[in-house]
Amino acid sequence: MKTRLLSLVAVLLFLTSAPAPLFAQDVATILQKIDQVLFQPNDQTSNVRMVLTDRNGNERVREASVWQKGSDKRLFRFTRPASEAGIAFLSLPDDLMYLYMPAFGRERRIASHVKNQSFAGTDFSYEDMETKEYARTYTGRILREEGNLYVLELTSLPNIRSDYSKMIVAVNKQTFTPERSESYDRGGNLAKTAAYTWKRQGNYWFPSEIFLKDEKKGSATRMVMFDVKFDTNISDQVFTLRNLTSF
Repeated sequence: MKTRLLSLVAVLLFLTSAPAPLFAQDVATILQKIDQVLFQPNDQTSNVRMVLTDRNGNERVREASVWQKGSDKRLFRFTRPASEAGIAFLSLPDDLMYLYMPAFGRERRIASHVKNQSFAGTDFSYEDMETKEYARTYTGRILREEGNLYVLELTSLPNIRSDYSKMIVAVNKQTFTPERSESYDRGGNLAKTAAYTWKRQGNYWFPSEIFLKDEKKGSATRMVMFDVKFDTNISDQVFTLRNLTSF
């Protein structure tokens, strides 16, 4: 009886001290690999078609041009319809963001505490439009594996201001591209969901379509990218306030 009791104690000690299940990848490595895919080209340009759908099913269509360089410079400018043409958003290093509205004739810096506001009436907030590296923005854990996906729970690093309390992101194990995401507000409520369609062009992957839904408002924005070009040696002058306001 004493021997059996000792054996039982030993088993219990082993179970309580055993390490948590190990995944093939740790979350930090996954985030780094996502960044390697997203920011592999030196620069890229594209045209974008945005379809905005309100909760009643009414649609509006906009078009825009996008320039991106590295992992921290992006210029997004509406080109159609005429009433929206020239509205532009500039994202720069060190959390700098600017909005240009032709009607006002000057740029406006987007303060960090209003990053949750809608960008030009779309379902994308300024924070959603910002270009940033996953590994330098988030920490987190692997919740589970779903077939060919890692499902991650991500929270912003202490030095990063965000209006999302957390994100749940499903990442393809082979390509390390985000396939879908859920964003939660500071109260822990589901705020937005997104689904991504990826295409490969040469050596690079890019999101050919992003479908973003505002779960609170019931509206959605579908962003389709086309005429995508990589490594065209975009000048740094593209990402300046002077160029932002020169439409």
